[in-house]
Amino acid sequence: MSNGLGEAMDPFALKTLNAERRARRAAILVTDLGDGRDRVVKEGDAVAGDLGIAITKAFRTGLSGAVDAEGRQFFLNVHLPQPRLVVIGAVHISQALAPMAKIAGFPLEIIDPRTAFTSDERFPDVIHKAEWPEDVLKHCPLDRYAALAAITHDPKIDDWPLKSALDAGCFYVGALGSRKTHAKRVERLLAMGATPEQIERINAPIGLDISAANPAEIAVAILGQVISAFRSRGLGASARGEAA
Repeated sequence: MSNGLGEAMDPFALKTLNAERRARRAAILVTDLGDGRDRVVKEGDAVAGDLGIAITKAFRTGLSGAVDAEGRQFFLNVHLPQPRLVVIGAVHISQALAPMAKIAGFPLEIIDPRTAFTSDERFPDVIHKAEWPEDVLKHCPLDRYAALAAITHDPKIDDWPLKSALDAGCFYVGALGSRKTHAKRVERLLAMGATPEQIERINAPIGLDISAANPAEIAVAILGQVISAFRSRGLGASARGEAA
């Protein structure tokens, strides 16, 4: 395998990079264009100076390219896992969200045990599973590069995947419902062992505040919030606005 510049990669760097990719973890192959040396930087690794700033930005944007830092030039070959958008609920919002998410580069999968809703007719060309979320996610667990949107309005279906998403550190967790509904949800999640800090990560009511009035507009609001969360990974709350 080459380092993206047509040159053979260092075998150790290649082994490290492949291991990170198999585990669905982000990594950047950093090549010094002066001497050709490669090294792999994993997301979360501390890198000082201008190069560290450039690497942090590359992890957020996913864009590869050359950068100047510390009087040298480096090429950053970025490898991000494909973000995974898991929607709990085969509802009208999901029908509108599926094609939008695909266009935006967030392939969507729908989980809902209610077979009357989760059908090929309602969701053509969309991965949909008429099973309980517990059964699906135990075989294909969530991770930091997954987003979860719980929109069934049914605690029996929504609560377990919400807790699972919080435990997995998903980059986005959202739940449909009013503030009153969410207050009751919080009580249930705390009883399931969620921490107050985890609860704070839930976007509820779900979606950006765009005064959405119908399922398609709610879908737009959800997708916008998912994209914002993905592109601001690792930033503090005050810095998110500056990165937008």
